[in-house]
Amino acid sequence: MKRNAIQASANQLSVPSVAETLALRAVHRAISDLRRGTPVLLRGEGQALAIAAAETVSAAALAEIVGLSATAPVLLMAPVRAAAVLQRPVPLSAPDEGVAALRLPAGLTSPESLRRLADPTEELLLGPDGGGMERAALPPLATAALALAKLGRLLPALVAAPVPDRDAPGLLSVSAADILAYPESAATTLRAVGEARVPLEDAPETRIIAFRAADGGIEHLAMLVGDPAGVLAGGGAPLARLHSECFTGDLLGSLRCDCGPQLRGALRRMAEEGAGVLLYLAQEGRGIGLVNKLRAYALQDEGLDTLDANRALGYGADERNFLVAGTMLQLLGIPRIRLLTNNPDKLAALSACGIEIASREQHAFAGNGVNDRYLATKAERFGHLF
Repeated sequence: MKRNAIQASANQLSVPSVAETLALRAVHRAISDLRRGTPVLLRGEGQALAIAAAETVSAAALAEIVGLSATAPVLLMAPVRAAAVLQRPVPLSAPDEGVAALRLPAGLTSPESLRRLADPTEELLLGPDGGGMERAALPPLATAALALAKLGRLLPALVAAPVPDRDAPGLLSVSAADILAYPESAATTLRAVGEARVPLEDAPETRIIAFRAADGGIEHLAMLVGDPAGVLAGGGAPLARLHSECFTGDLLGSLRCDCGPQLRGALRRMAEEGAGVLLYLAQEGRGIGLVNKLRAYALQDEGLDTLDANRALGYGADERNFLVAGTMLQLLGIPRIRLLTNNPDKLAALSACGIEIASREQHAFAGNGVNDRYLATKAERFGHLF
């Protein structure tokens, strides 16, 4: 598919407004601040919340948050992680509440203690009585705070304290509404920013096109094998594969998953058929990032399966955003596909994005003796269709 065809498809999508672009960039900057241990100010509906990531916060940042608030900071985390820390159930006060707040005793406010409270691979267990820790009332904007940590691929655990609704000197201010809208906004503002012919061992006739959102964040890639546009022009549907990046499986050949065989197998099949599109999505570890995936592996070595390991970290079973893939296919002018997948969620997600699924093509590979339990978990707990 040539550049002019891609540009014609891009012109059919709306151009992000200046306000939308600025909002995306503010969230991107807030993510960067959290990752380097700098507090951030969340604002919304006449309220404000100063937050810092528990795994990166410094003593100076903690002192800054304490100095801004009239109340003691609390620790925000997913209920499942809070229950593990307290070693007792943490019931939700509302059915859709996905965050809990814990009071921090004076002896548990050092950066090292906070990091160990957040990270189940370096767990700080407090005993049956929770070491004096108790549930606290949720501060305003807590849901957006946890969402921001997840966007930064950080452990979803934050030190937080309400502050007056005004700018705090030196802290980046970001709208809670913009944080919650970020996944959709970033996906729908994707644009092609570079492309080249890249012959591959499994698919010599391949072009790679890079897509970037309006915030200037990480790129997603489309690998176009042969001429998928020609298949569409002839009334057919090209093969397509949504492949979330996997450093360990794709690059290193890890035996813990089936990602490497799925990637190379998809490209080979597309080359054999003469056309296809593989979307290589920057959503490592079902969207939790490489560092957290390694933490999940450590928990799996202690007996948890893939789903429970992600939950133990405070993440959902699958944090990916397949609107990214739907937007890329629209930009490529490929509205109809035969999808190589075993995952029914991908079928539903692309259909919801307006992509026509002509058929599902099975894409299964035999276990290798190491990943057998991983494959069984995909079938039994994720509903994959093997």
